[in-house]
Amino acid sequence: MTSEITLFVNPTAGRGRAAGAAQPAAEALRQAGFAVRTVVGNDADDALVRAREAVQAGTGALIAVGGDGMSSLALQAVAGTDTPLGVVGVGTGNDFARSTGLPVRQPAEAGRLVAEALKAGHERRIDLGRAGERWFGSVLASGFDSRVNDRGNRMRWPAGKIKYDLAILAELAAFKTIPYRITLDDGEPMEIEATLVAVGNGPSYGGGMRICHGAEMDDGLFDVTVVGECSRATLLRVFPRVYKGTHLSHPVVTTYRARSVRLEAPDVTGYADGEPLGPLPLTAQVVPRAVRLLVGE
Repeated sequence: MTSEITLFVNPTAGRGRAAGAAQPAAEALRQAGFAVRTVVGNDADDALVRAREAVQAGTGALIAVGGDGMSSLALQAVAGTDTPLGVVGVGTGNDFARSTGLPVRQPAEAGRLVAEALKAGHERRIDLGRAGERWFGSVLASGFDSRVNDRGNRMRWPAGKIKYDLAILAELAAFKTIPYRITLDDGEPMEIEATLVAVGNGPSYGGGMRICHGAEMDDGLFDVTVVGECSRATLLRVFPRVYKGTHLSHPVVTTYRARSVRLEAPDVTGYADGEPLGPLPLTAQVVPRAVRLLVGE
């Protein structure tokens, strides 16, 4: 293992927390004897090119410093390679870090964990989802939640979380169920009226919403959550339960497990790890043991 490792930094994550977090994380790694190189791209595409170059050049590890968007970008660089991935979760949501038991908003502690994991060989081989050319670690979202994302992304004002709160209210006002065609593995397609369909490699999205509660990242299967046809009032009652995962017991919610999921629906965008994939139809497949994640003992 080379002693040179790469910090992959999003300076805007967590309203600027990542820029400040990179320094204590890097210091912890240097104190452990590692040479640290920092990569910051001009934009997401440029950052990914630089991360892939570091992986191809043989960096000892790629360490994502930021939120779920940065972790997702790092996955595109390391998936299917032998380069270990470390995560310093300092963004707004941090679902990927939280779901894998890594420190959240503790950059020095996360840096120390990465250093110890590299020296001791502590890693966890986890599965990833893949839809087209895009890898994802947590959840592929579609339906009501992705329409909220669409609307929030179109809004220029206000900034921050309140923008998406307003987008939720607007989507509730326009709420209607969506005709889905869902195919699991090699089974017969199911025609379903649904509010949303979430395909989980991991359990949560959106900063702790456990939409696929119970999903495990190393079992070779997706957990699929379907919120079926329901009224606006029912959705308002069910949705808050997602933070504890208790929504899965509600009669309008159905769950499945599968290695491959194809989703078809009109005028619906798929989002994976919070990033837009494009319009449905989309097919997602589990790729077992696709990444070496650096973890604690």
